[in-house]
Amino acid sequence: MGEYIVSARKYRPTTFDSVVGQLALTTTLKNAVKSGKLAHAYLFCGPRGVGKTTCARIFAKAINCLNPTDEGEACGHCESCQAFNEQRSFNIFELDAASNNSVEHIKTLMEQTRIPPQVGKYKVFIIDEVHMLSTAAFNAFLKTLEEPPAHVIFILATTEKHKILPTILSRCQIYDFERMTVQSTIDHLKYVAQKEGIMYEDAALAVIAEKADGGMRDALSIFDQAVSFCQGDITYQKVIEDLNVLDSENYFNIIDLAIENKVSDIMLLLNSIINKGFDGGLLISGLAKHVRNVLMAKDDATLPLLEVSQQQRERFRQQARKCETSFLYQALRLMNQCDINYRQSGNKRLLVELTLIEIAQITQPDDDASAGRSPMRLKTLFKQLIQQARQQQAAPQVAAPKPVASLAAAPKPAAPRAPIASGRPTLKKTIAFSWNNLLNKEDSGEKPQVTETAVSKEEQSFNDQDLQFQWLSMCNRMPQKYVGIATRMKNMTPHITTFPAVELQVENELVKEQIDQIFGSILNTLKLHLHHSGITLQVTVLKHDGPVRILSRREKYELMEKENPSVAKLREIFDLELA
Repeated sequence: MGEYIVSARKYRPTTFDSVVGQLALTTTLKNAVKSGKLAHAYLFCGPRGVGKTTCARIFAKAINCLNPTDEGEACGHCESCQAFNEQRSFNIFELDAASNNSVEHIKTLMEQTRIPPQVGKYKVFIIDEVHMLSTAAFNAFLKTLEEPPAHVIFILATTEKHKILPTILSRCQIYDFERMTVQSTIDHLKYVAQKEGIMYEDAALAVIAEKADGGMRDALSIFDQAVSFCQGDITYQKVIEDLNVLDSENYFNIIDLAIENKVSDIMLLLNSIINKGFDGGLLISGLAKHVRNVLMAKDDATLPLLEVSQQQRERFRQQARKCETSFLYQALRLMNQCDINYRQSGNKRLLVELTLIEIAQITQPDDDASAGRSPMRLKTLFKQLIQQARQQQAAPQVAAPKPVASLAAAPKPAAPRAPIASGRPTLKKTIAFSWNNLLNKEDSGEKPQVTETAVSKEEQSFNDQDLQFQWLSMCNRMPQKYVGIATRMKNMTPHITTFPAVELQVENELVKEQIDQIFGSILNTLKLHLHHSGITLQVTVLKHDGPVRILSRREKYELMEKENPSVAKLREIFDLELA
């Protein structure tokens, strides 16, 4: 049994025509060889594993060939080509800049440029990963690169062109290598499999090509791994098992179920995926890519943007016919938000489940009460309660409100109403019940009472609880640049002195100065949301006889909970959180 050579080395191209996926670039290099119009420096840049170093070697071999073909290829038989093939050529030097990146290494290289070639026309220096050179090494290399000897050609290769000095870039002919397409990668893998006598399924090679992400070397390495696992018969199921890739069938199923609003089935499918060891974030990322492909498949103009096999492309086209464009847009937005929040989420699985539930309910009919997708459902419910209460009330009078016996009772016919002139008082609707009242009403089958009170829009009354709720809401809405003072304000408790005068006590003069800078905005916000134009706000500084520590809201709650254990029990029963 001969020595085993990995496919990436065994099937490494030796001619321009055998290079995969870089036709325009190799044609340009062949024409340069045929015409003899050669630059003194070339820069090959692009992602990993697309043929930069390979093309540099082929180009160096063709430049020094004593009998190049009419197409610009090396003959492969002359002394220069034989020396290159046997790795004994003194005209072609390769330097790995990752490990030889100092000034001394570059100076040694520059000294070698003075010696003319013994066989052939040029001395070719291939510097791989040139972006790894230090700044001092770049500067030492710059003068020779600007005015090299006539017999010297430099070929630089890099994956990170942006790290190279502009003065270097301006002295090179730059060739940008393209990523390998999925189809070209599949075709090359088929060629290698046929040469090796390996059985394969097209879907299996497509998975390998997608996993390689545009790198042919990566694709051949994965191919070798799959061959070892599959024992010469590469099947789709074995490949996804070996590479730990989530079957694309799951993505198609999730979207089909989401269109039909089958949340339960999606949850079961998600559970089976997670039980197989797949990460929820990986599922969301893959599903987002899948939905993007479905969106591209809706239009024949964008169909070529799908980097998948022809069979998969047809499946995407079929699913695209069943999906509304608005559904795809909203699903992408939801998954993008989930992807952003996934890393810092404390309950990652719940985040993924909520995202999939929202996607499954995008197409839910708005009149379906079971959807429960947004607070609009609650708004609709309260509107219905208020409307029923109105029907049960007598003709509206400014007198004291009358309680409603039951919201479930038949509505009383409303008395004829006289026309109301403009400027009539607006109605402030309140649902009047306490926790005990609510529990007692639920036990008896009754509903909480709804009362209506006629209050002038500019003179609605409010209490300390309303004031503190709007104060906290205002702090949460403040812009990012006020996050510091907003955090301090959350721990402050404004109170009513003489209605509608409000007093705010702060800890020191520094905080008062910060409050004064936005005093007008604070006052206007309170007037707007408490619906009272006569509100005044007085900011005073607490006077301390000694050092006094101001407790935060959470510390106040913890102290209250410690003094009264019933508070903690109430919080547990109703599953409450401190705002």
